[in-house]
Amino acid sequence: MIRAYLLSVLVYMLFSCRPAERKDSALVLLTDFGTKDGAVAAMKGVALQVSGDLQVHDLTHEIPAFNIWEGAYRLDQTAPYWAAGTVFVCVVDPGVGTERKPVVLKTGKGHYFVGPDNGLFTLIAEREGIEEVREISKSNRLPGSDQSYTFHGRDVFAYTGAKLASGVMTFEETGEKLPAKSLLHLVYPKAVLSADHITGGIPVLDIQYGNVWTNVNQELFNQLKVKPGQKIRVKISKDKKLVTELVIPYVHSFGDVAEGENLAYMNSLMNLSFGINMGDFSKTYGVFSGPDWQIDITAEGNSSGK
Repeated sequence: MIRAYLLSVLVYMLFSCRPAERKDSALVLLTDFGTKDGAVAAMKGVALQVSGDLQVHDLTHEIPAFNIWEGAYRLDQTAPYWAAGTVFVCVVDPGVGTERKPVVLKTGKGHYFVGPDNGLFTLIAEREGIEEVREISKSNRLPGSDQSYTFHGRDVFAYTGAKLASGVMTFEETGEKLPAKSLLHLVYPKAVLSADHITGGIPVLDIQYGNVWTNVNQELFNQLKVKPGQKIRVKISKDKKLVTELVIPYVHSFGDVAEGENLAYMNSLMNLSFGINMGDFSKTYGVFSGPDWQIDITAEGNSSGK
């Protein structure tokens, strides 16, 4: 009787002291590959060979070819909504096979970003902070891929990301530690309030509808003390050459103006944006996005807007 009791206690202690089974982190893919061929499927196949239990998700594969800046923005737009521990494999890599470093970035929010050190992590590093950066070691690549130089998305990044997300490999095992300041950052116009106007940039378009998204957040815009229904003067330039100048009402939503009319509004990221109700602002005014686009905004009636 006593022996049976002691045995049951021992079994209970053994099982209650076992560490909780580790759950795989999500693996999220971002590329400029498109889905017309098998590139994305190959990356997913590599990941699932590492662990069939991995949950693999697509951020987007429609980044314009070679557009590192737009990749950086879409990453910054999306990553904050994913749980800590999520691993993002990011491949917009026109320099594949060159001396640019393959890296893994761990942010202050506990996200991991795997990809080329070419500026792709500029915005997310600024938003979440850099906890540590490591260069992916040459041993951390798909077995048998040593002679492949042009598909690091499959051979290095998807393979390393899957091992990290599945717990097969720790962050420290991805490679040697790099100085945080060594991470390459893209140069772009920051949003700044000067006297009675705001200058900033156009990081990206709301491409489906042709709306123009700026990097002027609501907190900064509020300093102009513009109320809904009031008009603002907007100057849009490329490489400091004026493309268009408009006076636009600032409103809450598209339905606040008539069909075909311009509006300024806060988008889902709470950044100032420009659109046309049932129209395409980008095509209508020849306005696009990237680090070479600038905006200047004043409340209509201010001296610098006359």
